Amino acid sequence: MSKIETTPREPTDLDQKTLALIDSIASEVRANIEHGKLPAIEFPVRNLANVTYDKSSGYFALGNERKVRTLTVGTARAFAQTLRLMATSRQMVAHDDFATKREAYYISKNWGDCRFDGQAESDAIMDDIEAIASVHGLAREQLRFYPETHGGSVAGRLTIIDKNPATGEPLEVDCANLGSGAYTIPRSAEHLSFRTEARFVLAIETGGMFQRLNSHRFWSSANCILVEMGGVPTRATRRFVRLLSEQQNLPVYCFVDCDPYGFTNIYRTLKVGSGNAAHLNRFFCVPRARFLGVTPQDIVDFGLNDATHPLSPVDVKRAKDALENDPFIAAHPQWCAAIRQMLQMGVRAEQQALAKWGLNYVIDEYLPRKLADEQSFLP
Repeated sequence: MSKIETTPREPTDLDQKTLALIDSIASEVRANIEHGKLPAIEFPVRNLANVTYDKSSGYFALGNERKVRTLTVGTARAFAQTLRLMATSRQMVAHDDFATKREAYYISKNWGDCRFDGQAESDAIMDDIEAIASVHGLAREQLRFYPETHGGSVAGRLTIIDKNPATGEPLEVDCANLGSGAYTIPRSAEHLSFRTEARFVLAIETGGMFQRLNSHRFWSSANCILVEMGGVPTRATRRFVRLLSEQQNLPVYCFVDCDPYGFTNIYRTLKVGSGNAAHLNRFFCVPRARFLGVTPQDIVDFGLNDATHPLSPVDVKRAKDALENDPFIAAHPQWCAAIRQMLQMGVRAEQQALAKWGLNYVIDEYLPRKLADEQSFLP
């Protein structure tokens, strides 16, 4: 593999745990070869069929089903790619470096016959390695593979204690004093700590709604922290909100469009995770999250009937699939009722539909009324 030109430094406890895991897998492969056995690596199966949902844990947990990759003629290339990518991870951990997922794909171009043909191939191998690591309490960030995208934006009554990358000295960022801008969540939030007197975190689906609430300093009057999710929240955003909620003992309220995608992809991913990512849900989900709105009942209560859109066939399919197959939805009668109500109404509504009553109706009327009745939030 290519040389990583950085200076070694003293590994942290998590670094040592990562190095030990990689070394143990490599040692087992070598021992099998030396004893004339076919080496094999065992991976957790990552899909919705291999997850369990328990209200007490608050997230989709990985089940016990496993798959085994044994070195054969047919698997030789994937087996070699797995070991080479693990070796890359080991060197990055030892030298305090990292690679984006795209860089990990290009690193393989000097691996000869076992190079990746495309990033989809390298991503799949990386997911397998992360699944192994997750069983040992480690995530992809500890393996030093980072996504290309950073997290969302943050504004409000929160001071973030970051650190100077060059010196390690603490740096404080006051999210209430960033002018018309906002703090951008970094690709990894593990080193961050927080100071706040806010009452809750408001996680917002769209960038436009976040900008409106930030521009009018809604966070000041409501004494809260605003976080922009920008659709399905990135890993960095989810981890940031999880750490913030845990460290500061803050509830998280989600303000999302009223449609099946918002319910079962955006909100559910933040709260309990997904089947394909079951190996990392315990690190990235936010069990304390609750759904503030927009709900199907809000369409009625706030007179939005003529500001809706018909459910598309894809919407209907997604809603029915959630009722039939989603363990999280099945565990909560309130969600089953809300989705059935939406199907009966045959419509969906966006956050921006509230502008029917004025651009700042969401600030002056909708959010204050919703926040005054937290018991009505969906779980």
